[in-house]
Amino acid sequence: MRELVYYVAVSLDGYIAGPHGEFDAFLVEGDHMAGITERFADTIPTDYAVALGIDQSGGDFDTVLMGANTYAVGLPEAPSPYRHLDQYVFTHRPPEPVDGVTFTDRDPAELVQELKSVDGKDIWLCGGGSLATQLIGEIDRLVLKRQPLLFGDGIPLFSPAMYKPERFELVDSRNYETGVSFMEYVRA
Repeated sequence: MRELVYYVAVSLDGYIAGPHGEFDAFLVEGDHMAGITERFADTIPTDYAVALGIDQSGGDFDTVLMGANTYAVGLPEAPSPYRHLDQYVFTHRPPEPVDGVTFTDRDPAELVQELKSVDGKDIWLCGGGSLATQLIGEIDRLVLKRQPLLFGDGIPLFSPAMYKPERFELVDSRNYETGVSFMEYVRA
């Protein structure tokens, strides 16, 4: 059965972006990047992967979910950032249609349940924190790219309005010289 995987970079203090969506402080150079291209090449935007000669055909994912703010990061230059995946963007104000992107205002949990019920590869929850909070009950696996940074404020991994303890078990961890750690958890 397909899994919903929340794969995301996070600061030491639990933020996936700064207060205004900034993410440029996250380290994008160093030995941890080999870990990304080795196992998660399909999470690299299509145009970057092509430019770098990265093969995305053998990845774990065939679908990516994101909120409107996460999607807007690449606009207007990259209106279809993950063309190698089925892309779903949750928004109440859908923009003009874009090839390869499905804009929806459906209940995220219902859509994920529907996607899980059909054959395919895993589903990548790209961001953001509000969408992740709405999908907490559907998340099967967390892959956190823990960055050696403190933000002090920003967009949290999950909305602070959520307090419903959910147990996950550590199944893998990798530490890199850059100070980045990949921590992988599955639902207990």
